[in-house]
Amino acid sequence: MEKDIKKFFEKDRFAHYVGIELVKVESGYAVTSLKLEDKHLNGMNSVQGGAIFTLADFAFAAATNSNGLATVGINCSITYFKAPQGKVITAYAKETSAEKKICGCDVEVLDEDGTLVAKFSGTGYRINKTIDFKEGTLKNIASKS
Repeated sequence: MEKDIKKFFEKDRFAHYVGIELVKVESGYAVTSLKLEDKHLNGMNSVQGGAIFTLADFAFAAATNSNGLATVGINCSITYFKAPQGKVITAYAKETSAEKKICGCDVEVLDEDGTLVAKFSGTGYRINKTIDFKEGTLKNIASKS
């Protein structure tokens, strides 16, 4: 199943463009990583906050969609603690609440030394569709009339 979920998320063109890899995904949990390159640096020669945010946001998406309920982000915040050291940053996402319509997820971003770089908190909304990971499609949830 993890293989099918990873294949589904390969369709995220922006995450792919930035260079993010979905390392691990299981129900309510995901790990993503980003090998830092010159293109990820800002004018102060530090990792651009948007690159860190995108890594965390992709981990959030993988974790909250991993159970097959199509989920979109409706609110999120990030706190940056320090500039990452090393050549790789990794985001660990864990769903903290998984209700029928609303879910919550916390993400920690660590640098190569395991030092906390940022914390991301997201709220997701279940959009009344399921994800068929094998087919790579969304399907409407039948409404009860």
